[in-house]
Amino acid sequence: MSPKVFISYSWTSPAHQSQVKEWAERLVSDGVDVVLDLWDLKEGQDKYAFMERMVTDPGVTHVLVVSDKAYSEKADARKAGVGTESQIISKEVYEKVDQTKFIPLVCEFADDNTPFLPTFLKSRIWMDFSSQESANSNWERLIRLLFGQPLHQKPTLGKPPVYLIEGAAVPTNPARAKFETLRQAILQAKPGVGLYRQAFLDTCYEFADSLRVRQRPSANDLGKMILEDCGKLTPVRDHIVDWVLLESTALPSQEFSEALIEALERLRELKSRPEEVTSWQEGWFEAHRLFVYETFLYVVAGLLKSRSYDNLHSIFATHYMLPESDRYGKERFSRFDCFLAFSEALHPVLDPPGQKLHSPAAELVKRQAQRPDLPFSEIVQADLLCLLMAFVFEGVRWYPQMLHYARRSKDFPFFIRAAQRRSFKNLAAITGIDSADELRSAVKAGHERLQVGNWHNFWHDRNFWEAMNMDNLDTVQ
Repeated sequence: MSPKVFISYSWTSPAHQSQVKEWAERLVSDGVDVVLDLWDLKEGQDKYAFMERMVTDPGVTHVLVVSDKAYSEKADARKAGVGTESQIISKEVYEKVDQTKFIPLVCEFADDNTPFLPTFLKSRIWMDFSSQESANSNWERLIRLLFGQPLHQKPTLGKPPVYLIEGAAVPTNPARAKFETLRQAILQAKPGVGLYRQAFLDTCYEFADSLRVRQRPSANDLGKMILEDCGKLTPVRDHIVDWVLLESTALPSQEFSEALIEALERLRELKSRPEEVTSWQEGWFEAHRLFVYETFLYVVAGLLKSRSYDNLHSIFATHYMLPESDRYGKERFSRFDCFLAFSEALHPVLDPPGQKLHSPAAELVKRQAQRPDLPFSEIVQADLLCLLMAFVFEGVRWYPQMLHYARRSKDFPFFIRAAQRRSFKNLAAITGIDSADELRSAVKAGHERLQVGNWHNFWHDRNFWEAMNMDNLDTVQ
C-alpha cells in the first residue's frame, strides 16, 4: 500500500511555495500519494477544516511539516493572516493524533544554527531540507521512512551464543594493556622495546590459542560456532595491526622486520591443530584459519599505509617454517600462500536466501571491516597486491577472494600511482623487480601458471591486468 501524506507549510513566498510544489511532484513520482492545498483545497471549502481533517484523517499516513522561520513563528503565536490557518498546525491539532505521524522538514536555520521549528516539534527528529543539496541528500531517507523501509533496520533476534548455552567461559583479552605499554615504550624510545613487544605478541598469541578447539565441539551448527569465534578473534587482529602501523611508522628497524616475520610465522601456527589433539575434523579449526588469513591481509594493508615497502617485500619473499602438525614428508617451509584460507562451513550462515556466495571468507572479512583507518577497500587492494606477488614468485598460489567485491570501475590508488616513476620505485621495492617491462612479463607468466583464465565471477577481467594498471606502470615522470 502506498503512503499518503499531507504537506503543511506556510506561504512564505512564491519561491517557497514553488519549492514545496516541486517536492510534492517528486514525491508523487516516487509513488507517494500527496495531499496539497494547491491541488486539493477547492473554492468554497473551509481552509482550517480542510487542514484539520487531513491531519486527523487515518488514511493520511504522515504529515510533512515544512518548517521555516515564518512557519514556526505563526505556529507558536497563532497569528492571523491569509493562508495561515490552512497550513499551520496548532499544538491542539498536533496532540489529537499519534505524534509519530509528523515528520519535520527544516527549511531554515537561525543565526546560531538552530532549526526553526514550532515549540511543540523542537524535540522531534527532523530532516534538513534547507538547500537543494540537503534535500537531495535526505530524499532517500524520507522515502524509506514514508514506505516503512528504513536503510538501517534492527536485525531479527538470534539465538544466544554457543558459549552461553554450553557454559563455556570466554577468556578475557589482556592484549590491550600490553599494547598500551608497548606503545609508550616505542613513542618514548625506551630501552628494551623488544621485551615489551615480545610480551605483547605473546599475549595476543596466547589469547588466540586459548580459543582453539581442543575437544569435540558439541554445537550442532558448525558455521555459527565459526562465526562467533571469528568475532572473538577480531580484537586480536586489531591489536596486531595497531602494532604494525605504530612500529613501522614510529620506529622502523631491522629488529622490527625480524619480529614481524616471527609474529607471522607464529600466527601461521594457529591455523593448525594443537599438537595434543590427536582426533579431529578439519572444520574445527576453520575460525582460526580465517582469522590468520584476515590478519595477514590487514598486515599487508597496514604496511602499504605506512609505506613500509621493504617489509612488504620481506613478508612476501620469506619462507615460513611449518608447524610440526602440518609437515608432510620432507616439506618444512611454505611461502606466503600458507596464510590463504577458504570456508565452506560459513555458507549456511552467510549466504543470502536463495543465493550462494562466491566466497564466504570474503563476505566475513567484509562484515568485520570496521576500522576507519583501514576500510575494506584497502583490504581489497592488499589482496590484489598478494595476487601480484603470487604472479611474481613461482610456486606460490593465491586466489584473490576480496576481488569478488571490487567493481569493474574501481581503481586501486597504489597501483594507479605506480604509473609515476617515483611511485613505481615503491612497487619495485615490494616485488624486487626494477623494470616495468620485466614486471609485466612476470605477471603474464604468472597468469598462465595460475590459470587465471579459468577463474569466474569477478567484476574485473580475470587476468586483473587493468586492475593492476599494468599497461601504465612507470610511464609518467
